[in-house]
Amino acid sequence: MTRWQSALRRLPAGLSRAGSSGQEASCIGCRTFATAAPYSYDPPGRNHLFVPGPVNIHSSVQQAMDRPAQNHRDPWFNPFFSSILEDCKMLFGTTKGTTFIYPGTGTGGWEVGLTNTLSPGDKILTFRYGQFSLLWVDMMERLGLDVQVIDERWGNGVDEARLEKALKADKDKKIKAVAVVHNETATGVTSDLAKIRETIDACNHPALFMVDGVSSIGALDFQMDKWKVDIAVTGSQKALSLPTGLAVVAVSDKALEARKTAKLKRVYFDLEDMIKTNKDGQTPYTPVLPLLYGMQASMKLMRAEGFENVIKRHHRLGEGARKAAKGWGLELLCKDSRWRSDALTVIETPKGTDSNLVVKNAYAKYNLSLGVGLTKVAGKVFRIGHLGNMDEVMLLGALAGTEMALIDAGIKIEPGSGVKEAVKYFQETSSVIPTRQAPPKMQM
Repeated sequence: MTRWQSALRRLPAGLSRAGSSGQEASCIGCRTFATAAPYSYDPPGRNHLFVPGPVNIHSSVQQAMDRPAQNHRDPWFNPFFSSILEDCKMLFGTTKGTTFIYPGTGTGGWEVGLTNTLSPGDKILTFRYGQFSLLWVDMMERLGLDVQVIDERWGNGVDEARLEKALKADKDKKIKAVAVVHNETATGVTSDLAKIRETIDACNHPALFMVDGVSSIGALDFQMDKWKVDIAVTGSQKALSLPTGLAVVAVSDKALEARKTAKLKRVYFDLEDMIKTNKDGQTPYTPVLPLLYGMQASMKLMRAEGFENVIKRHHRLGEGARKAAKGWGLELLCKDSRWRSDALTVIETPKGTDSNLVVKNAYAKYNLSLGVGLTKVAGKVFRIGHLGNMDEVMLLGALAGTEMALIDAGIKIEPGSGVKEAVKYFQETSSVIPTRQAPPKMQM
């Protein structure tokens, strides 16, 4: 008996010893978890998380969140929380707006914006071009608003000409708000908020401007004051690189004034309770302290990097992913380059190929988590997230894993064809990390 055969006979229960035709496996690598519970095996290495939220968390942020329980009614909390509310303004590009932090998600932030500014039957104009704009429309309708929807192809952004036509047709100014999903996470599309604001102003329309910035704020250029955004919403699990659990909302003075006449029912999401307590550095109910510590640490990292550099980094990551897709010979769902997102890349699979096979192979074989196609584009696209705590080498690993998963799914691509394009781009555009010294060039 060989030492391998002897080792196989000593395998724990649940590990298969059988090879083909019932014969003993000839090598240790032939073992399988024949009777183990699904997903019970914890493989070596780590899970490679490349969905557009939740995202990877920086180690210093994880350490900041590792705190014992504390009493938020003790006097230390007030200056701590007030400083976080003030720091949040950086994310939104505002000095004029008021920021609020709710225990919740971006969906809760949507409800904050709608219920504190509008009344039952109020007319709201919005665009539907992906899963999250679709869900926001659903919320609007269920709250009892009169929703005027402009449908776009999934893969397009806001068409400013159609917006202009709708606003000009509103002679009596019955539209109380224009609502837009800035970065549609289902399609990899970033609409042009500056042009949308220009269009609203050109029509001389008084509507509130509401923006879902859940997967854009903290990663992409966002200028609340300059673009006169009245409600802006984000969530902790996206560009802030935190666990899910916080809805962060910025509100203009115009929107705060609107709450005085808003009649939609609200209790937990009533801004009035927040305003009364936040002014003294407190909250109307128990805050999620570990996430607040994490937010403080995450924003410290952003400030150290410089927010303009954060935006530039995301653009470079987006360009690298797009070059990889081109190298594979695959098409992006977003055809117009002006709308292509730097937070994620959504790639079409060839006709007749189920994109879910790519995602399933990536997870099953390489411990790589990619985003599936949602609703209208289910089975047609897969999504690579590259927002938040991310660098070039991390993304290159994901692109290599994606290449293998594409080949596993039967898509004919040349190994290395996408990765080499991303490598070339990143190597040519990379610079030395601040405070680190570049080594001298090698003498030939």
